Amino acid sequence: MDVRQLEAVVAIADHGSFSRAADALGTVQSNISSRVARLEKELGTELVDRGSGEVTESGRVVVERARRILHEFESIAADVSELNADIRGTVSLGIIGTAGRWIVPLLIEAQRLQYPHVALRIYEGSNSALEPQLVHGRLDLGVLAQPIVAPELTQSPLFNEDLVVVVPRTHPLAAHESVSFDVLAQYPLLLPLSGTALRREIDAAARAKGVTLRPVVELDGLRTIASLAFDGYGPAILPATALSQHLRDKFTGVRIDDLTPRRVSVVTRRFGFPAAPVRAITALLHEVVRRATPPESVSVTTTPPSS
Repeated sequence: MDVRQLEAVVAIADHGSFSRAADALGTVQSNISSRVARLEKELGTELVDRGSGEVTESGRVVVERARRILHEFESIAADVSELNADIRGTVSLGIIGTAGRWIVPLLIEAQRLQYPHVALRIYEGSNSALEPQLVHGRLDLGVLAQPIVAPELTQSPLFNEDLVVVVPRTHPLAAHESVSFDVLAQYPLLLPLSGTALRREIDAAARAKGVTLRPVVELDGLRTIASLAFDGYGPAILPATALSQHLRDKFTGVRIDDLTPRRVSVVTRRFGFPAAPVRAITALLHEVVRRATPPESVSVTTTPPSS
């Protein structure tokens, strides 16, 4: 078993065929085929269905472990560069949209000054989209809302953010300084998809008050929910930072009684030792948030990293 064989199987899983895997790895299809065949012979099982080009059940097991092995190989060069005080490499960061709006500009500016040889790849998404990518090694770290479901992941607090119901200033709810769940239950709402991190927290708080909220529609994506709210499709429960300053003349965010702020953390894989660039960007994330002047609805919870 060698690294090129593992790379071939992972590339097929990622790109869906032998030919596209060859293109991604800069080689020819026959090389990919022979590498996979040798690995299959050694393991005594079929890893790729030749008819569909998809990895088999055994192949998926191999791919999951191969990603971790390949990640460790890639980390060797990055760790050696750290010894020379010249950290180099690529860091893939997944971040929820409302957090990305104010954190990403700060992070990019600091990264360019402190780690100019680190390339950042930033992916925006929901917890449900980003968590599996962290677990399987497609992302190095994430900025996600709690609770984190996957047991393979660990987290460190970054900030808390108020949750509000966003409505037009002409809406009846806009007359309230704050509203109870009993009042909210009288209105159909734009809500996060059932089972998502934010929806679980909203539902738990509503149940504690003996209330079931009525969704107009449920969506996995806060930016889409916010867009629908601003287009007049109904009130939406959102992080307060979803309400941009230029929209505040037409919309307002009303505080919800007994709904705790959304907790946002830096999330990494629980097992394995992160490469030097990942450790550097993780520390930098905490640093830029700790030193920032955050939006008024945000309270910083990060602490200085231990030396």
